[in-house]
Amino acid sequence: MLTQAQLNRALLARQMLLRRVRLSVPVTAERMGGIQTQYAPSAYVALWSRVAGMTREALTRALTRRSVVQGTLMRGTIHIVSARDYWPVAAALREPRRRWWLRVTPNAGARRRIVDLAEQTRALLEDGPRRRADLLAALDVDSQTWSGVGFWVDLVRVPPSGTWERRRADLYWLADRWIPPAAATPAAGIDLLVGRYLAGFGPASTADIAGFTGLSMPELEPAFGRIPLRRFVAEDGTPLVDLPRAPIPDGGVPAPVRFLPTWDATLLVHARRTQILPERFRPLLFHSRNPQSLPVFLVDGQVAGAWRHNGERITIDPFEPLPRPARRLVEEEAELLAAYHR
Repeated sequence: MLTQAQLNRALLARQMLLRRVRLSVPVTAERMGGIQTQYAPSAYVALWSRVAGMTREALTRALTRRSVVQGTLMRGTIHIVSARDYWPVAAALREPRRRWWLRVTPNAGARRRIVDLAEQTRALLEDGPRRRADLLAALDVDSQTWSGVGFWVDLVRVPPSGTWERRRADLYWLADRWIPPAAATPAAGIDLLVGRYLAGFGPASTADIAGFTGLSMPELEPAFGRIPLRRFVAEDGTPLVDLPRAPIPDGGVPAPVRFLPTWDATLLVHARRTQILPERFRPLLFHSRNPQSLPVFLVDGQVAGAWRHNGERITIDPFEPLPRPARRLVEEEAELLAAYHR
């Protein structure tokens, strides 16, 4: 049986939040299970908190050199993944996302037109990237239909959009023009997704894996038979699975202060059992008036407050009073993050 404290430290270790690492941007993205980036600067802050000596230019350069790719992937949200992960992940998600879109789209006309619209989109992008607004105007479609188009033609968001310098990720191109297409079966892609998830977030329940990937249990079940797994149980009796030899530190291992951006995947519901986000604070981050959540800082492996960049400074807003030594450590890390913003 694994305690909540062990699960917390396992998550921090695998997410490189116990100790900064010296890894390339693509390898770090793989170890994180992908980087959620609805807000472009989030990826930069997420990497800064995990990679020693991380610079903003390193991620922009990786995006420009196509060693990492930004596209709509897990759960229909924007993620940065390594170039070698992109095609297997796309293969895993393509048909499930299409089925989901058809199920939730009430507009029968849009459902009938979607394949034709995807072909038109490919033709519009043959000569190079185009902005989202231009594509919607050329296709004469609304935003809901456009989201469906992306399920029938593989699109990526290309620099300079979706970077620190130009934050709106609205410049699209055909994925097979941006990076060489690679043969990948849905089964291989699902296996990769499960492995990446457990390497970055495990041990976890199968429901946690489904919540992160956006795949259903029937779609995931065959992978659990193909991948070697070890099995645990949580304190509440929930069965957990994990990769062989993946690290599970002692629950008492010290955890340093770390700053996380909006949408950091460690804060989402699939990682709830680790209590990196204490339940009493969850309504402060996720509610109807604030759909983007908040950037937060961790003290002893748990969210202790929010932060924001304010001119030349990082302003902290603790959710509860901080002991003086902890506040000093938070302020020291905040100064380093402020320098990263300059």
